[in-house]
Amino acid sequence: MTSDKPIPYAAVVEVFDKIEQTTKRLEIIQYTSDFFLKVLQTNPNDLVPITYLFMNRLGPDYEGLELGLGETILIKTISESTGKSTAHVKAKYRETGDLGLIALQARSVQPTMFKPKPLTVDTVFANLKQISQASGKDSQTKKINIIKRMLTASQGLEAKFLIRSLESKLRIGLAEKTVLISLAKALVTHEKLQEGKKLKSITPELFVKAEEAIRDAFCQVPNYEVLITTAIKYGVLNLGKHCTLKPGIPLKPMLAKPTKAITEVLDRFNGEEFTCEYKYDGERAQVHLLNNGEVRVYSRNSEDMSQRYPDIIDSVKGFLKEDQPTKSLILDCEAVAWSRVDEKILPFQVLSTRKRKDVQTEDIKVQVCLFAFDMLCYNDEPLINKPLRERRAQLYKVLKPVPGKFQFATSKITSDMEELQQFLDESVKSACEGLMVKTLDTDPYRPSQRSNSWLKLKKDYLAGVGDSLDLVVVGAYYGRGKRTGTYGGFLLASYNQDSGEYETCCKIGTGFSDEMLKTLYEKLSKTEIDEAKSYYTYDSSAEPDVWFEPTMLFEVLTADLSLSPVYKAGAEVFGRGVSLRFPRFIRIRDDKNIEDATSSEQVVEFYEKQAAQQ
Repeated sequence: MTSDKPIPYAAVVEVFDKIEQTTKRLEIIQYTSDFFLKVLQTNPNDLVPITYLFMNRLGPDYEGLELGLGETILIKTISESTGKSTAHVKAKYRETGDLGLIALQARSVQPTMFKPKPLTVDTVFANLKQISQASGKDSQTKKINIIKRMLTASQGLEAKFLIRSLESKLRIGLAEKTVLISLAKALVTHEKLQEGKKLKSITPELFVKAEEAIRDAFCQVPNYEVLITTAIKYGVLNLGKHCTLKPGIPLKPMLAKPTKAITEVLDRFNGEEFTCEYKYDGERAQVHLLNNGEVRVYSRNSEDMSQRYPDIIDSVKGFLKEDQPTKSLILDCEAVAWSRVDEKILPFQVLSTRKRKDVQTEDIKVQVCLFAFDMLCYNDEPLINKPLRERRAQLYKVLKPVPGKFQFATSKITSDMEELQQFLDESVKSACEGLMVKTLDTDPYRPSQRSNSWLKLKKDYLAGVGDSLDLVVVGAYYGRGKRTGTYGGFLLASYNQDSGEYETCCKIGTGFSDEMLKTLYEKLSKTEIDEAKSYYTYDSSAEPDVWFEPTMLFEVLTADLSLSPVYKAGAEVFGRGVSLRFPRFIRIRDDKNIEDATSSEQVVEFYEKQAAQQ
């Protein structure tokens, strides 16, 4: 029986504190799943806001709800609500680097005449949403007043985690993968207890099935509210029937595994028919046509990019064949910069100059062409469980090319080595990065997974490790000589998806123009912190001159990988970390979230693959 009693915010904070005190993943899962189960037994309605609080988000990525609060506004608010001067708060911040801790210390010595009403999860979450939606000339005052009300009512550790949530820097080492596993355990346990089963009867095999069901559903519908309410209504193991993709909710894209040689492609796909497609150098774009005629464009990490591409929004209906009864669809595409004068693809650097928001069609200087390579849903029927041959046939059946605006990815079916090499050369001449090679009949579309049935063969990587890596910038070294006054090199890390830690894997100082170093200094100097985060793993011999908040990804090429006593990526596998040799900067990956960085597991995989070939 549930009581629908509001969950106190103090209960959430207590779990945050426990999680912060440990780095053991199984302990974190236990704390989180036990708490989620208590919530289900007490007030299941609070599980959705609680899950978002655990993820330090206000809603799904595609809704674009952000708090956007800088240090200045939070320092001012802490000062006003605790009676401390801004100078005092700033000095403490320089000392500790943690505004949450400062708020906690200031609140703990602040006398209160009347005991305030305790904060509850629903009020905190509603207040955070209100702050994110405040706009207009008085918006800053509104935000400050809401925060002050919450701080005044805060007790114990609440102030610390409130401020961290407002900064969007909860940082307790809680990865999304862990939250999904914890949800699966809690939901399936609650379900079985409701059926009158004993705890002892809930087997590890059932947990594994529940985890798979939750993960698969979340890849298709990355919305915790839909996921949780559907699981409660129909049962976790029935999510596959009731929680499937639909236009208007972006799914996580399928990803390809890198490969270093054409012979490797032929070996991997021996006996299977496959297709080769040009790999376009643009921005992954998932295009949704909804039943109401609305068109949305989403990025690879589920951000709504519709404001960036009004020209795509206006054109999509013109790509539909008139003799087909198309009401809705989801396309997987690449948006590429295009010269309408020369009728050719332009480099990614040109596309990156396009504004990210509030683009007006009449002001567009960089034109784009959409290259479609897959169809994931048609007239509300998911196609992802069908093989690529069928999905692609549907794509060709209902859409038509429009020169300079919409094209199908150039493709070829061949298993001849010479033809493959020639097609790769042609793709490079056409300003593409190389080829995508995909099985036609073997596998379905696997959202969010890096699959062996999709391989990428890039021109730059044929002699390297097979792929570039997207690494987190965690620190920098001051420049010398002509680089004086900027950073001369950077410390990079991979992301351990299990522990939520950033594991260092190389220093990099090659591939930067003077102009790029200046840009990087301007951007990164604003994110400097006094000491390494507790979730950075590094060796003191590689300690940088400055540390950063984890806010930026570099795409990096490397000659090869080696084991190192200094670096930490994958150290739990080999005893020593995997390091990049002769890394070279390619570009900033601002189209990816930090959690989309190359994982430590991938780094290990690259190294093992390289070792097997030597």
